[in-house]
Amino acid sequence: MYAITGITGQVGGAMAQALLDAGLPVRAVVRNAEKGAAWAAKGCDVSIATMEDADALAKAFMGAEGVFILPPNVFDPSPGFPEARAVISAVMQALNAARPSHVVCLSTIGAQARQPNLLTQRTLMEEALSALPMPVTFLRPAWFMENFAWDIAEARDRGVFKSFLQPLDKPVPMIATVDIGRLAAKLIREHWEGRRIVELEAERRYSPNDVAAAFASILGRPVRAEAVPRETWGPLFKSQGMKDPIPRMQMLDGFNEGWIQFEGKPLSIEKGPTALSRVLAGLISAVG
Repeated sequence: MYAITGITGQVGGAMAQALLDAGLPVRAVVRNAEKGAAWAAKGCDVSIATMEDADALAKAFMGAEGVFILPPNVFDPSPGFPEARAVISAVMQALNAARPSHVVCLSTIGAQARQPNLLTQRTLMEEALSALPMPVTFLRPAWFMENFAWDIAEARDRGVFKSFLQPLDKPVPMIATVDIGRLAAKLIREHWEGRRIVELEAERRYSPNDVAAAFASILGRPVRAEAVPRETWGPLFKSQGMKDPIPRMQMLDGFNEGWIQFEGKPLSIEKGPTALSRVLAGLISAVG
């Protein structure tokens, strides 16, 4: 049995489906029964637990051979990341109580960076889970291609792709969520000792100019990339409802300045087969 948190999201869903397709038993760990209904219909065992509830998580993980931890994304964290720390504490207590054979945890590219930024939440998770008595794999994917869903309307309506990734001709490691999920399904079936890190990106890297060109090809209209000036980020993010935009700005700086990067050597990085154009076409089709 493989217990999967975050199963209702794109990564967890792709992982669960890959395991089910292989004829393997899956336990869906969800916030409520309604969230788990679709997975129950597919034959999954369903356990109800929030990521901050150590006792409920322990019950959900009990008897599982492998557990997949997908920490919730907090895009506007409070100072000191208390939201992430609450999840980390609960997950640690639950795993120590349930003692699965091994754990796979979704982390991120750049989790090894010491500079504070939005992804520090994953750094904290890695540091804590590294102390577990069972084998742990940290899966560190690149920038999610699905992040560009937010840019579809402006590309379609105005022919502009406004990029926070800069400079516009700089290739950035990216990955499709389906490839993350499929690799996670493979990793959780493996046996290993201690702590290991697996990094993942697409077969090629894409610059913001490449993203604009892919939008143009799919939409059938010219689309140009436009850099969003750094000095406008803070006011812009606050106007969108963020209380503290600094962690997000620091993360973007990390990508642009190059200190958020993969830790391993290029040849050791896993490659996902899904191209950016395929992801963008799917996103555009979904919005109509």
